[in-house]
Amino acid sequence: MDNLSHSLTGLALSRAGLNRITPRATLLLLLSANIPDIDIVALAKSQLTYLEVHRGPTHSLLAVPVLALGCVLLVAAIYRQRLPWFRAWVVCVIGVLSHLLLDWTNNYGIRPFIPYSMQWFHLDLNSLTDGPMLAALGLAAVWPWLSGLVSSEIGEAKKSTGQGIAIAILLLCVAYDAGRYSLHQRALTQLESRLYAGAPPLEVSALPTSVNPLRWRGIVKAKTSFLQFNLNPLDQFNTEAGETLFRIPTSEATANAAKTPEFSYFLYFARFPVWSVHRVDLQDGAGKRIELTDLRFGEPGRGDFHCVAVEKPDGQVIRSWFTYGSGADLGWSDPRSQ
Repeated sequence: MDNLSHSLTGLALSRAGLNRITPRATLLLLLSANIPDIDIVALAKSQLTYLEVHRGPTHSLLAVPVLALGCVLLVAAIYRQRLPWFRAWVVCVIGVLSHLLLDWTNNYGIRPFIPYSMQWFHLDLNSLTDGPMLAALGLAAVWPWLSGLVSSEIGEAKKSTGQGIAIAILLLCVAYDAGRYSLHQRALTQLESRLYAGAPPLEVSALPTSVNPLRWRGIVKAKTSFLQFNLNPLDQFNTEAGETLFRIPTSEATANAAKTPEFSYFLYFARFPVWSVHRVDLQDGAGKRIELTDLRFGEPGRGDFHCVAVEKPDGQVIRSWFTYGSGADLGWSDPRSQ
């Protein structure tokens, strides 16, 4: 999830009652609900390094107690205050776990069992920024202020602590994801129960959208193609309304690109890898531009998360790179002239 959602979740947890456990609970929860994303420092080295470590070691269960302790030490140092160490640490453990739980619900996923397993886990219930959930958590954040305005208008001096609304919103978020889980299962059933070009699908996935919980993006892996659908689990599903992306067979060009560090890691990361190979004019003849995209985050020439390689006419890879940017204009010119 985005860091604003993580922060608002930490604030809601504090107001729901955790602020009674230890001093500085709100700051402790704001820090701990975001600290797994400290892996963003890897971006200073390269985008590929960040892709490799993001939602990795700092999002593992083994890191939870260490990250929680780091938050306690930091807050104690900032305020030069002796905290009830165990209670403060427990609060921070809850904050870190809230981060992992929210990240688990989306289609990016987490690797909670590093270093014992590099397997990704993802529930595909929420997008990276989920509009309804963000709005609900935002309401919980501003409720005491709104309540204070209303109280002043009607002449009441009572000020809300926000505990009741915080508990209600947190429970609402749980119920919301339970509902999305039901919709997700219905969407998967719709995709799995159809034939595509006369054959059952090899793999299906239903990915959430950021605003409308009834709108899902279905991806079907067939024998020779990927198919994409916009679907509503409560409506009839039309298999003829999909967009087809053909899966090109493995070639010398794609095999050479797959040996580079960028493509090698991305093939592990991607759930629905789509290759594209195009001709590109180089100074010494017609070369190839190879692009690899994960359909979760776009497609060749659109979206984010692209690996690009440029090969000489003899198949030698001149340059390869990973980028989060749009792939529309990446790698079309001779990289030696850039």
